[in-house]
Amino acid sequence: MKVILAMVMSLDGKTTKWDEAGIYNWTSPEDREYFFSLREKNDVIIMGRKTFDAAKSVIKLSPRCLRIVMTRTPQKYSNIAVKEMLEFTDEPSSRLIEKLNKRGYSKVLVVGGEQVNFHFLKEKRIDEIWITIEPLLFGLGNSLVSPSRLNITMELKGVRKLNKKGTLLLKYRVIYNSF
Repeated sequence: MKVILAMVMSLDGKTTKWDEAGIYNWTSPEDREYFFSLREKNDVIIMGRKTFDAAKSVIKLSPRCLRIVMTRTPQKYSNIAVKEMLEFTDEPSSRLIEKLNKRGYSKVLVVGGEQVNFHFLKEKRIDEIWITIEPLLFGLGNSLVSPSRLNITMELKGVRKLNKKGTLLLKYRVIYNSF
């Protein structure tokens, strides 16, 4: 099973603009087009509860792609869960990936937020990180991972310029180091 972490961020490494929840008011049309096409190529999309809350108005459920929301209180969402399309869980990422593998899924896209990203990386469950960098500076906002100790090296696999402004797509292979 291949697990890819995909995020968009500002040049100063912020995945949100200040304390605003949504990203669609600052990301480029080229990044949105790329991300929407990427979603179609994966069996499963995993996100945190805050990411789900920020994006739920644009999420379109499909039997071709399972959406999983990681939350401490999955029972709170039982009224909107749809088996095989939208599920909520409080399982650790390692157990979740094992269950998805047993269910026959092969391509998983993790789309954040910073706590979900941290836990997947901490448990060595991310194979690649694909980052779109928008040529913007915010100063304040969320980061790729929640502040904690990690020791991970990346190997650059590819770079693509998405537009004339300089939006870049970077693809990295994750190399886990020991502490």
